[in-house]
Amino acid sequence: MAGKKFLESIEINFNKAVRAINLSKSEDTLSDDLANQIMQANSTYTVRFAVRLRGKVETFTGYRSVHSDHFEPVKGGIRYDLDVNQEEVEALAALMTYKCSLVEVPFGGSKGGLIINPKKWNEQELEKITRRFTQELAKRDLIHPSQNVPAPDVGTGEREMAWMADEYRRLNPTDLNAWACVTGKPVNKGGISGRTEATGRGVKYALNAFFDTTEDVKKTSLTPTLKDKRIIIQGLGNVGYHAALFLSKEDNAIITHVLERDGGIVDEDGIDVIALRQHIVSTGSIRGFKGYINVGSELLEAEADILIPAAMELVITKDNASKIKAPIVVEAANGPLSADADEILSKKGKVIIPDLYANAGGVTVSYFEWIKNLSRIRFGRLQRRAQENQLSSLIAGIEDLVDSKFPNEFRDEIVKGDSELDLVRSGLEDTMRSSYKIISDVWNSSPKIPDLRTAAMMVAIKRVAQGYTSLGI
Repeated sequence: MAGKKFLESIEINFNKAVRAINLSKSEDTLSDDLANQIMQANSTYTVRFAVRLRGKVETFTGYRSVHSDHFEPVKGGIRYDLDVNQEEVEALAALMTYKCSLVEVPFGGSKGGLIINPKKWNEQELEKITRRFTQELAKRDLIHPSQNVPAPDVGTGEREMAWMADEYRRLNPTDLNAWACVTGKPVNKGGISGRTEATGRGVKYALNAFFDTTEDVKKTSLTPTLKDKRIIIQGLGNVGYHAALFLSKEDNAIITHVLERDGGIVDEDGIDVIALRQHIVSTGSIRGFKGYINVGSELLEAEADILIPAAMELVITKDNASKIKAPIVVEAANGPLSADADEILSKKGKVIIPDLYANAGGVTVSYFEWIKNLSRIRFGRLQRRAQENQLSSLIAGIEDLVDSKFPNEFRDEIVKGDSELDLVRSGLEDTMRSSYKIISDVWNSSPKIPDLRTAAMMVAIKRVAQGYTSLGI
């Protein structure tokens, strides 16, 4: 049921953006038939496979949906969760199409899922299940470096991606690009530095871009700086943790509330997110940590400057949207707001930084990893030492001119060449900032464009339409 509502919400937002495009009366207007083609999933595959485990045969059901292949390969994560269903996978695949289009990553949209409780199985059993799932996907080219490239999602991570890549390589031993069949791998298995943190860091860059845009900040009651902004984080998984970490450590924001399935943490002076994360990893729960309270989703309604839902879809609906107090909501998760909630919050004057932009950091750095795998060379390997030598010569020349030495701590920082992580972060920041400027310009171009989500969808849909037109459709 949730998957169906999620898909409906995306389609409502899509149709709102199409109406806004057509109201603009430019040459970019979309016909109903082309809009319908863009909105619909091209194909969804259901696979069922058996695995012998614990002395009996277990049958698993998985999905892989291809929403749009106007660009290939298509891209999108694979989640392991008992609530996986066809509608949810199709909704997430559609979101991936618009997300890639918006940040100009040359992929179509796809998504996959396996109906499974990963906590039920030990590591060896999960590996066996993942390899069998990979075999089923590979039979249909639903995992392939030039056609369909999965990535981690809810319930999966570097470990599962390494198993999938190794199984694909085993099935295709002569494919030079085999390791590019998935992204989100460990660095020692063809991954890229900065991929694990990418979605959370992208959320930080999205907020940086927003607060650097004076015209947009004026639409809230907030001052134009992230310093001392009070933030609620819903979900301290990979995305929520890294967003909270970077916002608090690099931008001096204050994480006052963290909400998890088993309660919440409240500390008006600021939560130590590193210590909280370590507590969760060691105990499996937030219970027992300083500031713990036994509450549910009502913590989303607390007083704050910024609310960041970073877990699952549809946590804010028409039932609780009117109670949200934070003037800014950042969709770090996929689809945490229903279309009804989106409408309610927008009418209340809340600024929503939408998921198709805010959490695009993951697919952006996945794109960098895919390029790295195809080029078969680590980023920075060719130029890092050359940069250091050039900068050292420049510093030496300045020292001769002024007859004085640079302080060692400044010299070391200036001379240091760009590592792979430096380049990845630079590329991600450039993507997030340049994309925000485009969205903001569209949002502010006409009073008929009500919010950032509509502006972002307009940009994405226009680019997908141009892709179809170039294919002769």
